[in-house]
Amino acid sequence: MIEKFFALALQFSTWVIDSLGYPGIVLLMAIESACIPLPSEIIMPLAGYLVTTGRFDLYWAATAGAIGCNVGSVLAYEIGYYGGRPLVEKYGSYILMSRHDIDMADRFFKKYGAWAIFIGRLLPVIRTFIALPAGIARMPRLPFHIYTFLGSWPWCFGLAWLGMKLGTHWQDLKPYFMQFKIPIILLLVAGTVWFVWTHWKNRVRAGESAA
Repeated sequence: MIEKFFALALQFSTWVIDSLGYPGIVLLMAIESACIPLPSEIIMPLAGYLVTTGRFDLYWAATAGAIGCNVGSVLAYEIGYYGGRPLVEKYGSYILMSRHDIDMADRFFKKYGAWAIFIGRLLPVIRTFIALPAGIARMPRLPFHIYTFLGSWPWCFGLAWLGMKLGTHWQDLKPYFMQFKIPIILLLVAGTVWFVWTHWKNRVRAGESAA
């Protein structure tokens, strides 16, 4: 199943880049940053390989990728800002999120939002979705976009550089990226389980105290 997904993603990415060039990189990376799982681990190494053919310049390819991350993050951010925030405030209690949790998220992004976006953009899986909670927490737009670009550029450059160095063997990177993603996914699952468990216990205790 995963192999089939990667094959389809590669076929689509190749077609878009062949058809559009640099704007194709922008478009593909925008799709990934809009919370749609189109792996940058395919897009940017492919662009890096095309540097060896003379199609692209390495630095411009990385810049196109970072611009795409900004473009796509607009959609995810605004969905979080205008849609996610009201939903969380109204229905958050159904997913064990209290007003206190929302306030904590707001304070976190107010204090550490720049670093959260910058570092989040350098981490597999997290980088795809980091714009959504930033929008829900209503992080100011200007620093959000500045740090989205600053965090995205080295990620895009690194992947493109690896693709350039490996040349026709750039697809050999795929298994290694999966190895990096699995621990992060496990950490996210563990964090979710911990959040649900602690909040559920607190709710049960509050109910017992009220009784």
